[in-house]
Amino acid sequence: MFSVPSFYGFRSNSGGFDEDAQAFFDRVDTAGGTLSDTEKEAVNTLVVQMKDDGIWSSMKAIYPMVGASASACAQNLKSSSFTGTFNGGWTFASTGATPNGSNGYMDTTLTPSVDLSQNSNHLSYYSRTNNVASSTIEIGSLNTSPASYFHSHIYYTGNLYFMLLGRSTGVGVGNTDSLGFFNGNRKNSTTISHFKNGTNLGDLTASSVALNSEIVFVGAGNINGSSSNFSSRECAFASIGDGLTDTEASDFYTAVQDFQTTLSRNV
Repeated sequence: MFSVPSFYGFRSNSGGFDEDAQAFFDRVDTAGGTLSDTEKEAVNTLVVQMKDDGIWSSMKAIYPMVGASASACAQNLKSSSFTGTFNGGWTFASTGATPNGSNGYMDTTLTPSVDLSQNSNHLSYYSRTNNVASSTIEIGSLNTSPASYFHSHIYYTGNLYFMLLGRSTGVGVGNTDSLGFFNGNRKNSTTISHFKNGTNLGDLTASSVALNSEIVFVGAGNINGSSSNFSSRECAFASIGDGLTDTEASDFYTAVQDFQTTLSRNV
C-alpha cells in the first residue's frame, strides 16, 4: 500500500493525520474548541517533525496555543493528561494566548516532583511580546522552604534565567529582548543550558536537589501554592518535559519555528 512520506506532514497509512495529532484535535472538539484547517496542518506537521527528530518522547506537556479560545489552548498536544485551566485575565487570538500581567495564569496540573526527573527536565515558552519586566515568570513553580526552584525569567535585568536549580540563587546569561523561543534544559545533576531560538547562550553549573511539589503554571509562577510574578507576554507555545541535548534543542526550535511560520505568527 502506498504511504505518504512524513515530510508532507502525514504519517498514517490511510493518508490522514498522525494519530497523536488527531487525538489532540478530538480533545479540542470535545472541549468545545475549534481549529482551522491551517492550524490542524501546522500541528500535524509539528508532531511528525518532533517524532522524526526523536524528541516527541521527551515531552510531558505541549501547549501549542491554537484555536483562539481557552478550551482549545488548554489542551495538551502530547496526551490527555495535564489539561490546563485558565484563571484570571487572558486574551485569546490566532497568534496565541496573552496573560494580563496581573492575575492571569494557566494551571497545568503537572507537579515536578511527581511527573519529572530530577536531573533531566526542561521548560519552554515562545514569547511574541517584547517588553522589559522586573521579575515576571512565564512558566514554572517553586517552594521557598526548603528551596526548590523550577521556573523561568526570560528577560530580567538583561539576562535569561532558567532556574531549574533546586535552589533560590541562579546565574543568568545575557539576553537582549523577550521575543522568541526560550528553552531551558537540565542535562544532568550539574548542568543547565539556556537556549534562545535554538542557540545555546550558555551552560551553567548548578547543584540539583529534589524537585518541588507545586503545580507548574503558565503565564505566572506558582510560589508555595499561590500565583505570583504575573507575565504579560503572549504565549504561542509552551512545553514541559525531559531534558534535551544541544542537538535536540536545536531541532526543537526548528520544528516550533516552522510551526509558527506556517501560522504567520513567527518572531
